[in-house]
Amino acid sequence: MKRVSYFFYQPYKWLFFLPFLLVNTIFFGIMAVIFSILVNQKVGSYIGGVLWSRLNAILTPMLVKVSGRENVNQMQSYVVVSNHQSVYDIFLIYGWLGIDIKWMMKKELRKIPGIGFGSQKVGHIFIDRSNSKRAFESINEAKRKLVNGTSVVIFPEGTRSQTGELGTFKRGAFKIAYDLNLPILPITLVDTKNILPTNTINILPGRVKMVIHEPIDIKLYSEKEPELLLEEVRRKVSSAISN
Repeated sequence: MKRVSYFFYQPYKWLFFLPFLLVNTIFFGIMAVIFSILVNQKVGSYIGGVLWSRLNAILTPMLVKVSGRENVNQMQSYVVVSNHQSVYDIFLIYGWLGIDIKWMMKKELRKIPGIGFGSQKVGHIFIDRSNSKRAFESINEAKRKLVNGTSVVIFPEGTRSQTGELGTFKRGAFKIAYDLNLPILPITLVDTKNILPTNTINILPGRVKMVIHEPIDIKLYSEKEPELLLEEVRRKVSSAISN
């Protein structure tokens, strides 16, 4: 039965879903910029992020289960820290986390035509650590944006896991949390690797899960010993991967 389903899914994927994904990504990207300029960035992010993600998840189809919504305060801004298994993590976070989010982006992306302009208009955050002055300006820009429930998402592994197992966390996410003086909201994404494995375009339908853990107050951990905070966040994220 699985082989039969896979056989019939392929023409749907190649002839309809992937071309439609390309077209609607451009469309929603343009709409996000327009509404960010004419209304505000939260509306732009909802249209270009939440609606775009949910539409494409439905068409994949990707069935989503979320637990831990009670751990989120809608008016509190967070540094959201997540494991990273697949490109589909973006759909899952955007579509189902339920808060306004910005992505932390490398400064080089600002120069890419279309992407740089659009990302800037919807409020994504470009980090430039090339020197102390630019790093300070980047953090101040982030502080202005991350208020009243708008949060930033960071993948501390730095890259997608090849196996789904949790990789090593880098310190950068936690340095940013201290710089911004925001609590950390750990989340665990489960089985997105089965929808779209790393380094392939072999999209498959399936079920995924997001677990939202209790926020962590960074003030309980010394900035001089970020490893303690790092390990606590990693422990929380890891705790739900095998469930």
